Amino acid sequence: MKNILLPTDFSKNSLNAAKFAIEFFKEEECAFHLLNTYTPAIVHSRFMAATIHGGLLEDNVRSESESGLEEFLNQINTYYKYPQHSFNCVSSFNLLTEEIKELVEAKDIDFIVTGTKGSSGFEEVFLGSNTVRIIKAVRTCPILAVPEDFEYIKPVRIGFPTDFKRNFSVEVIKPLIQLTAKFGATINIMHISEEEELNKYQHSNKDILLEYVSSVSHCLHSMPYFASKSDVIEFFIKEFDIQLLALVHYRHGFLEELVKEPVVKRIAFHTPIPLLVLPD
Repeated sequence: MKNILLPTDFSKNSLNAAKFAIEFFKEEECAFHLLNTYTPAIVHSRFMAATIHGGLLEDNVRSESESGLEEFLNQINTYYKYPQHSFNCVSSFNLLTEEIKELVEAKDIDFIVTGTKGSSGFEEVFLGSNTVRIIKAVRTCPILAVPEDFEYIKPVRIGFPTDFKRNFSVEVIKPLIQLTAKFGATINIMHISEEEELNKYQHSNKDILLEYVSSVSHCLHSMPYFASKSDVIEFFIKEFDIQLLALVHYRHGFLEELVKEPVVKRIAFHTPIPLLVLPD
């Protein structure tokens, strides 16, 4: 049985992500953990006794969180009722990323599925988004970031950009291979050609990756570098009709380089397809 974590702030995009997750895993036995965290604001008043009024404030926010989760689950149940799926609601007085990291370990979470809100044009909104916070904070569990208003379709072409500068581990690639096999999809490996040819280390890493994915359908593309890596990836997605994009989150690796560009915010918020972040 798979354990799927669905963080929610009860917004439209988090409901859409939940719908996506249920369809994505509709043929598997799953326990979905609906998570809402709350952190009541500290009220600065010399007339308020923290031990009494502060407790009442927390009780009120907890009650809102719990009732919100109940309503959120009711909304889900109006759309989907797969007998192999079960749901558990978690309301927690904690920071979102801290609670997620605790639940990933305690519940043996297999995937986190979260929604993205779309572009607002302001950098601080991107950097402050829950999706990017989760991507940066969680390094032990695959994350699926689902664009706002994305309607589920079965992914048959999965994009996998890489610079071949890291030695691939089978454990890192395993979720990607499993999903590819599950959907009968093809992994479209995409290398951005920043140099005229690969060095020996890159050739070795390419051969290792091709060996790992040999059990599923796959193809290799070499894309010329132009403007920015995010522009190349966006062109690649459109040119080859990619329906799911996968990136490995190595420390100081390709994904973090793209974050600095910053490409994760552009991919996570600008493309119309889901982003799968694979942990290192």
